[in-house]
Amino acid sequence: IRKIILTQSKRANIGHIGSALSIADIIAVFYRDILRVNSQKDPQRDRFILSKGHAALALYGALFLKGILSETDLNSFCSDGGLLAVHPEYTTPGIDFSTGSLGQGLSMASGAALAALLQQSSRKVYVLMSDAECNEGAVWEAIMFAAHHQLSNLTVVIDVNGQQALGYTKDVINLSPLEDRWGAFGWDVHTANGHDEEQLREILLSLDYQQGPPHVIMAQTTFGKGVSFMQNKIEWHYSPMSDLQFAQAMAEIEDQR
Repeated sequence: IRKIILTQSKRANIGHIGSALSIADIIAVFYRDILRVNSQKDPQRDRFILSKGHAALALYGALFLKGILSETDLNSFCSDGGLLAVHPEYTTPGIDFSTGSLGQGLSMASGAALAALLQQSSRKVYVLMSDAECNEGAVWEAIMFAAHHQLSNLTVVIDVNGQQALGYTKDVINLSPLEDRWGAFGWDVHTANGHDEEQLREILLSLDYQQGPPHVIMAQTTFGKGVSFMQNKIEWHYSPMSDLQFAQAMAEIEDQR
């Protein structure tokens, strides 16, 4: 997934690289071990919402590796007339909800989870959002709504990488400790290393999706994970790579493999 992120962002000369790299391990766990999405036509399939839509390249990489997107689809990323945009759109195979306007994903996920509950469906709803999205009021309205309705079939994973487009989250609006805030609103709170796939998998498989409150996992991550010169650097929220930077980034990812 990380190699796909780097290759496609370089080909299209598009940024949002660091944000996509930070969630690669989380996306891998979801699409390899958790989500029931064998058929996009199955109404009982699980729903996944990438609320931080600017990190869509990580999601596209997983959809390609699952065989949902073709290589032609993948290579159309940010090309004129291409299928794949910077942010996910519901017209794309494997995408149920268009995202990119930050702070909206949890509201859509809460509606989808309530619909499943009313329909007595076993499908689950997962949403991956950023810590910076918790700056927005609509997120807290959805948090209250989901807890009130005891949406145990809803799980949020927060990419806690500590930074956003224009600064570090603690300097923009300090929400620490996030665990206490979500817990105070009645959620079942867990903390994990967002790059430890085994730990993430174990938590997700252990949750009670039948009864009780909705779940949230605070996934502690490193922005730009895997590429030394991108890690924890604000500029890699938007910046594209030079040829030399791309070569170094790919070499580092290959070395880690």
